[in-house]
Amino acid sequence: MARFTRLQVAQTMASNGMVPLYYHSDVALGKEILKACYLGGARLLEFTNRGDYAHEVFGELNKYCAKELPEMILGVGSVTDGGTASLYLQLGANFVVTPVLREDIAIVCNRKKVLWSPGCGSLTEICRAEELGCEIVKLFPGGTYGPEFVKAILGPQPWTSIMPTGGVSPTRESLKSWFDAGVTCVGMGSQLISKQVIKDRDFVGLEQQVREALQLIRELRN
Repeated sequence: MARFTRLQVAQTMASNGMVPLYYHSDVALGKEILKACYLGGARLLEFTNRGDYAHEVFGELNKYCAKELPEMILGVGSVTDGGTASLYLQLGANFVVTPVLREDIAIVCNRKKVLWSPGCGSLTEICRAEELGCEIVKLFPGGTYGPEFVKAILGPQPWTSIMPTGGVSPTRESLKSWFDAGVTCVGMGSQLISKQVIKDRDFVGLEQQVREALQLIRELRN
C-alpha cells in the first residue's frame, strides 16, 4: 500500500519541481542513487519499469525508502497496462507514470487513490486524462513538443498541470524555458542520473547536481 496519498504526491511534485528517474537492475546501486538524490533535496523518484524482474528491484528499493529515507516518495514509470500498475501498487508504489494514456491504468490507480501521470501529446489526450482524474499530466516526449507547446495548452486550459519528461536538462537555460512556459514540475532522467554517474559511482557528484538543479528551480520560480 502507498505510504503517501495522491494529494501529498501532487503537492510534493509541485513544491519540489523535479522528479528524477532512472532504471538499473542493481539494488545496491539503486539505494546509493536514492540516497544521493535524497541528500540533494529531492523528495520524489521515478523507478522506470524497463528490465526483467524490475518489480523485484523496486520492491527492495521501496522497503529501503520506508526504513532509511522516510520522506522519499518512490513511484514507478514506463507502465503500459493496468496489470503492471496493479503489480507495482502491491509493492507500495506511491505514484504511477505512463508513456501513454490508458484508461485501464486510470481505473486501477483511482481505485486505490494513487496518483497516476499519463503521457499525453495532444490537448484531446490531456482533456481525457483530466476527465479520468489525472492531477499532473506527463508531456512525453517533452523534447519533441517543447516549451511553446506548454504555453499553447495553458492558454485555453490554465488549470492544467504539466510535467515534461524527455528534453529537460539541469541547466539554467533548459529549466528556465520550461518553467517560464508554466510547467508544474519536470521529469529528468539521463541528463541528471547519467550513464557516467552510474559507471563512476559518482554519488557525491549526483547529490550536488540534484541540489543545484533544485536551487535553480527555486530561483527561476521566484
